[in-house]
Amino acid sequence: MGEPLPIPDSNFDKRSDALKLFQAALPPEFFRQRRRAVGLPPEEKGVYTTSVVMMLMILQRVLPGRNTLSETVQHLQSGWIDDLLSEDKRITEGTLSDNAGAFCRARCRLSKGTVEMGADRVTEYLLAEHKEAMPGLGRQAFLLDGTVIDLPHTPSLVKAYPPASNQHGAAHWPMMRVLVAHDLVSGIAVRPAFGPMYGSQAVSEQSLAAQAIDRLPDGSIIVWDRNFGVFWVSCYAHQKKHPFVARLTDVRARSLYGGKLPSQVDQWIDWKPSRWDRSAHPDLPADACIRVRLIATQVKRKGKIIQLYLVTTLDLPVEQIVELYGFRWNIELDLRSLKHTVPLHSLSSTPPEMAEKELILGVTAYNFVRAAIWAAARLTNVDPRRISFSRAQAVVNGRMPILQAARSEAEYAVELERMLRRIAKCLLPQSHHRESCPRKVWPRRGSKFPKQKPATRRRE
Repeated sequence: MGEPLPIPDSNFDKRSDALKLFQAALPPEFFRQRRRAVGLPPEEKGVYTTSVVMMLMILQRVLPGRNTLSETVQHLQSGWIDDLLSEDKRITEGTLSDNAGAFCRARCRLSKGTVEMGADRVTEYLLAEHKEAMPGLGRQAFLLDGTVIDLPHTPSLVKAYPPASNQHGAAHWPMMRVLVAHDLVSGIAVRPAFGPMYGSQAVSEQSLAAQAIDRLPDGSIIVWDRNFGVFWVSCYAHQKKHPFVARLTDVRARSLYGGKLPSQVDQWIDWKPSRWDRSAHPDLPADACIRVRLIATQVKRKGKIIQLYLVTTLDLPVEQIVELYGFRWNIELDLRSLKHTVPLHSLSSTPPEMAEKELILGVTAYNFVRAAIWAAARLTNVDPRRISFSRAQAVVNGRMPILQAARSEAEYAVELERMLRRIAKCLLPQSHHRESCPRKVWPRRGSKFPKQKPATRRRE
């Protein structure tokens, strides 16, 4: 195992650009230990070392442009990550090629285990000072939800992540199911859990939830929607000592209550698995049971009365439980930022393992922007959830060259504070009655759907 993680000091908000955070969370000793673990010399040679490749893959998602490999290599040539570069002859003489071939091969050599461990360390570093989700709660809270990402149509990806199919045949795009867990306050995400959406090895969001729960800080609260308000997922969270707040479907709430539900209920109940739960999860203990609190209440939203059925293991006032669940909508916005702004709605890598590394480091790139938003919110005493992610990312992109060009620590501190104050001004409108936008399909980069052949007219 590696050395203990560096804990942010009182000047945490003074180190909020992506490169500084990367160096603080993943110091050179981390990469040396990873190489020793697989029997390699601790020091790497060449330009595209592990740290350089990981940082370039992060910048590939954060910086504007088409996110191509050639554009990413230009970030290396521009001097933005000189602090990570080794003393190589091509660097000192300025003869490094602009060709992206070496970078592409280095991405393929990059160990998936190193990527996973590095992403976990970055998340733990960024969340080290996050103590409670609400005043007086004394715990962190995380929001969980799932989404789907499409992949390029290649034989290896079709085999690993089969596309959907019906009576008319198979669809074109391989599909990956992804589950994310985001800090309720800052939006910082833990490493995503993923698997195929279709095929014989298909995974459900509930099964991926177990992987996500294992990556959460000890004792943190989990907030999720009706899709996860089932016995097996709740039992797993309870076994891992994670309190939870889950919404129930009307049918499941009536079954748990044992009859017709009144509009207002606050009652502790022994939740036992149903016959369906036991058939779907035969490994459940014979005496499986959770002591939970069933809450039925009504809330007003946009002039309408909504009936809520919640189940929780928290002993808090009903108003606070409802308020805690009310934050769940934030993860829908986080998913939109991940898929549209980073962007991760469609991956470009063709080997399955490379696509998985691209996803993990894409979420890490998202976390660096969230860290800048968190630092700006702390500096100006603003709710971080009120700051626009896309506008904050634009500020980070615009100010990063200025930060890298700073000639002294004092100049760097001044420019960093200017960046954070600009981010703090990127506030979202407070209107609660914004017009809804029509659903759209995100364009797929670098690929076209095969044209459908015109149907032949039948002869009479």
